[in-house]
Amino acid sequence: MSEAPEPSVEDARGFAGVPDSTQRLWTPHRMAYIGGQDKPDDPDDAEQCPFCSAPGRDDEDALIVHRGEVAYVILNLYPYNTGHLLVCPFRHVADYTELTEAEVAEVAALTRTAMRVVREVSSPAGFNLGMNQGEVAGAGIAAHLHQHVVPRWMGDANFLPVVGRTKALPILLADTRAMYAEAWPA
Repeated sequence: MSEAPEPSVEDARGFAGVPDSTQRLWTPHRMAYIGGQDKPDDPDDAEQCPFCSAPGRDDEDALIVHRGEVAYVILNLYPYNTGHLLVCPFRHVADYTELTEAEVAEVAALTRTAMRVVREVSSPAGFNLGMNQGEVAGAGIAAHLHQHVVPRWMGDANFLPVVGRTKALPILLADTRAMYAEAWPA
């Protein structure tokens, strides 16, 4: 019986930018985020948590758009797209199943209102909504639950970040926060 040949491993460095059946997309600009820039040293320490510290700061400085009773809306400091909002409970809680009924209701209501406000101000064609539960699921700050509200426009996913190592955000975060906060219903 003959031995099976050793499997060969291709060097993937030559594949960047070469289309094939898997259509790889290289996003080196995300490495600072993936590497943990600005993440707390101890994710379970609420004092280090950016979602716990933000409500203790001025809304403009913290990029908070709206404060509710048990949750609030804040702009994402590392947005996937212009106008990327996060809906967070004030309480330091990691898992959706640990939310109180009041927190579940307000996170849902604030998400709906955020979509309405963003539609009014920015006219997106659609949205991505979601929660990444756990670090393995993509949660950048896994210890504090947050709902993503990401406005989307036709053609907004271009190759500028890959080719030019640049993400084009046509408006400053502070200006976006001000417009959304002003449009938020009383």
